Amino acid sequence: MSTPIRDLRAWAARYPEALDGLVALALTAATLVDLSGARETAHSYAEPGIAAYALFIVVTGAVAFRQRFPVCVLALIVVGGVVLHAAGVQPSGEVIALLLAIYTVAAHRPLARSALAGGAAIAVTAVLHATAGPGAVSFSLFVALLAAVWWAGRSTRLRRSYLAELEDRAARLEKARFADARAARVEERSRIARELHDVVAHHVSVMTVQAGAARRILDRDPELARESIETIEQVGRTALSEMRRIVGVLRTDRDAAPPGPELSPQPGVEDLSGLIEQVRETGLTVDLDVAGEARRLSTGVDLAAYRLIQEALTNSLKHAGPHARAWVRLKYRDRDLIVEICDDGRGVIDSAAGSSGHGLVGMRERVALYGGELRIGPRTGGGFQVRATFPLEA
Repeated sequence: MSTPIRDLRAWAARYPEALDGLVALALTAATLVDLSGARETAHSYAEPGIAAYALFIVVTGAVAFRQRFPVCVLALIVVGGVVLHAAGVQPSGEVIALLLAIYTVAAHRPLARSALAGGAAIAVTAVLHATAGPGAVSFSLFVALLAAVWWAGRSTRLRRSYLAELEDRAARLEKARFADARAARVEERSRIARELHDVVAHHVSVMTVQAGAARRILDRDPELARESIETIEQVGRTALSEMRRIVGVLRTDRDAAPPGPELSPQPGVEDLSGLIEQVRETGLTVDLDVAGEARRLSTGVDLAAYRLIQEALTNSLKHAGPHARAWVRLKYRDRDLIVEICDDGRGVIDSAAGSSGHGLVGMRERVALYGGELRIGPRTGGGFQVRATFPLEA
């Protein structure tokens, strides 16, 4: 479609009444010329009077308001046509105005009203046409033309309704897409916050304990203090590596970097030996016990179990006190995995007394995310216990 035609259609869509006014003006001007020629009727020449001119101006001028008052305009045109026919004046412009009015009623009004108004107009016009004495073929073609115009208007209304429904559906889908994207961003931010908390809390706790130990023994045993400092360095590098891996998921294509150690797979229960060894180096005795036949876990459950154990050991490291002992137990059953971390230290940690510490909140979110159950509280006989159950089947 060429640009002028496209611009004209856009203008007509913005100003429909202005376009109808131009059509009415052109129709009136063309038919006034027709009236001035005093067309010959079936019986005699009928010289149009002032009343005929005025009536036809009203009939054709009503076309300018056809979209605002379609039924009234159609009724006015039909009545005007009857009067002009009775006066022996039959200008061609009146027929064009009738066709436009029938189309408009069918295109802008519901089926019941458009069928009633259009049917009445077609019936009256058919009777007038029949009294003019045309042949059967001419009469049939004329009635068929009126019916076809009405059906074209009805089809336009149905198509317009269908397109409006499609646009509304597309708008709803777009809103739903934005809502889903917003929820996904919120969930991703929460996940990253949990990951960063787990990484930072664990490794900083280990580094703090090692730094305190190195400070206390620096004068008495420099060699052992050196080992503690080396452990701090190693733990710090590990923390930076894990943080780079977590933040790496936020990179865009423009920030993409070649794969490196920071993009290594997320840790799981198979990496518990390294985690426990790292905790043991701080002075906390940790025992690992695995019962049942080990099974392959989903990526999400595998990471959640690892982070749960990491956070629980971090809490034991911070709150259990010196000379404490901790146990990590994994029990594989037919339908679930039980993860239990307990210690025999001082007992209830501060954040377990009802506060909203990020560590305990993160534990609950991780376990709930995979449909599991979590119990946190004092351990019988002293100490503290964290027990989680992860279902192994969806």
